[in-house]
Amino acid sequence: MKTAITLCRVHEAAAGPFVFHDDLATGFRKAAEHGFDAVELFLPAPDAVPMGDIKALQDEHGLAVAAVGSGAGMVRHGLSLTDPSPDKRAAALEFIASMIDFGGQLGAPVILGSMQGKHGGEVSRDQALAWLTEALREAGARAAEHDVPFIYEPLNRYETNLFNHAAAATDYLIAEDLGNIVLLADLFHMAIEERDIAASLKAMGSKLGHVHWADSNRQAMGLGHTAYEPIFAALSELAYDGYLSAEVFPQPDADTAAAQTIQSIRALRP
Repeated sequence: MKTAITLCRVHEAAAGPFVFHDDLATGFRKAAEHGFDAVELFLPAPDAVPMGDIKALQDEHGLAVAAVGSGAGMVRHGLSLTDPSPDKRAAALEFIASMIDFGGQLGAPVILGSMQGKHGGEVSRDQALAWLTEALREAGARAAEHDVPFIYEPLNRYETNLFNHAAAATDYLIAEDLGNIVLLADLFHMAIEERDIAASLKAMGSKLGHVHWADSNRQAMGLGHTAYEPIFAALSELAYDGYLSAEVFPQPDADTAAAQTIQSIRALRP
């Protein structure tokens, strides 16, 4: 398993669960100094930072890009794939496609979290799921052009009412035959929704594609009450070889959160 840490450059998400909010040069440097293998980027748009600058930072610090977040489409532009407006749905898919092309140049998959939206009001659950399925099919095909998967993230009940549980999301991907789509297991969301996180991870099986290594309070692992030893054991049993990425609050400060994350993982490695 590899390690990653979140770097956020979206002003509207300044209070969000991302460890480093510095300029990218500083963020990359700090990620490397703390011993991470990669960074997870949360940027306002695909053209927010020149591609050459990112690749230069990768080369300078020996870091991969684990994944690229798409949430700026929601927090900055108010876009979702299940919006009742056809124009907004089209704009949401266009934004995600542009992020997929951006991430593809870095060999990194894109994550769909908040931009999935929700059902309610004039939008029934069946209709919302139909729109989501259509969008995921297109996103999976677009990502395949770059030889990377597309990552779908089940969220807790306070953020979406589409899929909150790992088993339901896994069954959905299989039933809809959604190729090149994998799931993100965010341990903070799972601490709210799952009865047994380790068992839920095992149920995801080959659909598990990314892990947000976060404690129950969305702080660095070990600063809440999640029992993370059986979770790591379940990931090892699955032979999971992806990233454990710290999408957590920078509390009590960013460097402490980064150090605690690395320590919690290293303590479990044989």
